[in-house]
Amino acid sequence: MKQFVKLGDYQAAYTLKGKGEPLVLLHGFFGDASSLNCLVDELQSQFQCLSLELLGFGDSSKPKINYLIENQVTFLKQFVDNLQLEKFYLAGYSYGAWVASAYAIHYSFNLHGLGLIAPAGIRDDSFVRRYDHLKPLLWQTKLVDLAIALYKPFAYLSGNSYGYQKIAQARHALMTQPAAAAMLKSRLKPTDAVDTVEKHIHQISIPTIVIAAGNDTTIPQWHSETYARTIAQTAFYIIPEAEHDFVTTHAPDISRLVHSFFTKSGVELLH
Repeated sequence: MKQFVKLGDYQAAYTLKGKGEPLVLLHGFFGDASSLNCLVDELQSQFQCLSLELLGFGDSSKPKINYLIENQVTFLKQFVDNLQLEKFYLAGYSYGAWVASAYAIHYSFNLHGLGLIAPAGIRDDSFVRRYDHLKPLLWQTKLVDLAIALYKPFAYLSGNSYGYQKIAQARHALMTQPAAAAMLKSRLKPTDAVDTVEKHIHQISIPTIVIAAGNDTTIPQWHSETYARTIAQTAFYIIPEAEHDFVTTHAPDISRLVHSFFTKSGVELLH
């Protein structure tokens, strides 16, 4: 069941499952707390899993702001302070891993360990071209919804139902999640990448696990390699054959790696 907590002018929505050391989980772009349910199902026997819906996503507040990463870091800090989590594990997926790494740059003293799963947040000037096809989905007109509806029967007849579903889901997310829409709008030129973290992640001083999907076409593998190469105490794993949605399709594999790494780093911290 989703829970809510008041953070100043904003409301944070989150789910809470499991027992053990607290593990805060951050979803990806177009996501919400339910996006990580498969991971939570695997990890809740070892950790108290708190899946936070970031600012502008899910049932958390949706203020009219630019949604820079620093806004998400502040929101996360207010959340953990409100819940009085003095020490916890932090793991993020894609966009959530970007937020998690930015948090760790400033607040490593709060963390036992950090998990970065297909992490975004590295400057990549090809991003603009890679998401050109999503720009029409930002248009505030019902003609876009009509076009998507008309496309549906053709997509199913031609065997491209998956493509239709991805387009429909993206349109819904961009219309209901202002953070996702703001992120795309603010990345229309390479020079707009003002809050990427590649120049700062060397400051992360806690044990970190980085996990990449072998066939990820959304977050290139070199992004994960940059994190793994730059952060001092890092273990790096690639799950072969996995695609960007591997938090769902390969949840047991990811969970085993995360649990093993966090348990090992936790034991080492005691000595």
